[in-house]
Amino acid sequence: MTGRELASSFDDAEESPGLLLWQITNRWQAAQRAALKPHGLTHVQFVLLAALTWLGTDGPITQKQLADHTATDPMMTSQVLRTLESAGLVERLPHPTDKRARALQTTPAGRDLANRAVAVVEECDRRFFAPLGDLATPFTRSLQRLKTGG
Repeated sequence: MTGRELASSFDDAEESPGLLLWQITNRWQAAQRAALKPHGLTHVQFVLLAALTWLGTDGPITQKQLADHTATDPMMTSQVLRTLESAGLVERLPHPTDKRARALQTTPAGRDLANRAVAVVEECDRRFFAPLGDLATPFTRSLQRLKTGG
């Protein structure tokens, strides 16, 4: 398809890395939503719950540390954490050294759910990225490079 009225530098929309990334991300997110639905989690709930479970052994984790680790908006992180807390999956406790912060931790039910859900998420990823074959590792390295900006 060629853009006849759009002043694009691309002769074909399929040459735009940004458009391709958008399209692929939407397909990947749809696959993840379907995989997580039986577990009663949205994708962002899973990401925060899994990340908190992962980071939990590093001592008290603040909401800011969790948002930074997951590259999520702090306000959205707060809203999702409230939902996870009301579901009994996350606790917000007084922080041992920072009176302004809360220490986040998963509950036993939260850790159990995170571990069951990560298995389906990783299987979904394996199926989704399988067409890359031997290119999967260089692709992941390229994504890591884009994430760090260099």
